[in-house]
Formats: sequence, structure tokens, C-alpha cells
Amino acid sequence: MQKSIILKTLIQGGKVSLAVIDSTSAVQEAATRHGFSAVAAAAFGRTFTAVAYLCSWLKGENSSLAVTVNGGGPGGKICIAGDSGLRMRGFVENPSVGLPPRADGKLDVGGFVGKDGTLTVVSDEGTGLPFTGTSQLVSGEIAEDFSAYFLTSEQRPTAIALGVKVKDGTILGAGGLFLQPLPGAGEEAVSFCEEEIGKFGRLSSLIAEKGAKGVLRMLTDGPYDAREVLFRCHCSKKRAESAILSLGKRDAYALLREQGRICVHCHYCNTDHTFTKEDIERLFGEET
Repeated sequence: MQKSIILKTLIQGGKVSLAVIDSTSAVQEAATRHGFSAVAAAAFGRTFTAVAYLCSWLKGENSSLAVTVNGGGPGGKICIAGDSGLRMRGFVENPSVGLPPRADGKLDVGGFVGKDGTLTVVSDEGTGLPFTGTSQLVSGEIAEDFSAYFLTSEQRPTAIALGVKVKDGTILGAGGLFLQPLPGAGEEAVSFCEEEIGKFGRLSSLIAEKGAKGVLRMLTDGPYDAREVLFRCHCSKKRAESAILSLGKRDAYALLREQGRICVHCHYCNTDHTFTKEDIERLFGEET
């Protein structure tokens, strides 16, 4: 499977920013780790792709952001985090929940996510002073919800198409297309974005067939910038040690006696970091 990638360029005489993301391999990594149902994979993949696009605009080396989609649906919250290096991670609160398809045969992402809630973005440009933007969910289908976020929280109209094609646990195609008029571009550029995005209703199939470059070439023959998108968690056993130490010696040993070991679970990558009696003794510098 090819690497996940984002391609970015300017079109329409420099008036419109175009980005195409093929997130197939990264979404597959997440699906394998978390055991997503088909509809959970679709909801996660759409959100993951949109957050990767947001992260591609981060400037500072230490900048990062986190997005929470909380629509009140049976799937629970979707949480995705990433940084300026496009190292992404995330999870779905109820990853095994399945739903019957919609009447048109498509996965019911809106029903899984729900629309009685918010999309929240917390970004930190490395200053330690995070900015929080929130918008009401429109449909729970994710693309419309991120479009609403861009318009209401960042005052940037953005046409978005997102898609995930999944079969028997395999992500066949996942990605997104983003058309964003630059400041001062005028109504003509806005109309262009709205018209063009309607041509990409089968985006996941186009990504599977053509890849990101093939989709980009449907809109421009010009040059573009390319960057890899990764599913990569920040957790490690070393970081988990800090969580053990924060318990304090008394509580850590009590938990050890009760369970025989201590597990620190990372929700973002579904990894358990396990500590034995010997590990705990080493951390606290004494024997039980």
C-alpha cells in the first residue's frame, strides 16, 4: 500500500488553494489497531483526513492541534490529534458499533456520529497559549461539519469532499479534497469551489483508482507540493512510566498487589504498556 500523502497547490490564477489527500494507508493502520466496524472506519477516516488538512497549515516546529467531534450518536466521540510534521493519531469512543446502511446503500456516518453536538478544534502554535474554535455540527457526515467550522470559526469558506471506501475490514480508498478561496479572491472563486466540489461525490473510489496525484490532475496540470501523512502515536513505555510515578508509591503498589501488574492504556493507538513487579520496584527504587 502506498504512503498516505497530501498534495497542495494554487489554482485559478493563484486565487484558490487546492489540497488532495490520500489517507488510505494511515486510516488502514488505525483500523487495524482499533478494530473499527465499517461505519466507524468511515467516520474516523473522514475526520482523520480533515484534521490532517488542518495540520498541514501549522507553521511552528512544536505546533499541534486536537479535534473532537461529539455528535451524541452511538459511535461516541471521535478524537484526532496531530502536529506540524503530519504525525497523526486518534480513536473512536465506540469503535465496534455498527449500523445498517442508509437507504441509498451508503454507510450511515451521520447516524453513527450524530449531529446534536459540536466540532471543537484546539490548536497550539507552540506558544503554550492554545486557541479553541467550536462550531455546531450540521449533519454528522463530517465534510459538511468541517466546512461549517471553517466558515464560522475561521471565516474561511472551504469546499470539502471526504470519503472512505471499506470492505471486510480493508480500507480500499480514503481521502479528501479541499478547495479554499484565498482572502480577497472574490465571489467568482467561491462559486468555482462550490461547483467543482460537486464533481467529487465518488472521491473514495477516485482515490482508490487514481491516487492523490490522479485526482489533483483532474483540476490542474501545474506543480504541487507533497508531504507524507503518518499514523504515529506519541506514547511509549517511557512516557507511561510518568503516569505510574504520578500515582505515588502507595497507590502503585496497591494496584500491583490487586492486579499482579499495571497496564497503562493509550486510547490513541490502542496500546497497553505493561509494568511487572520488577518494573515497579525499579521505578520506585525499592522492593515491595
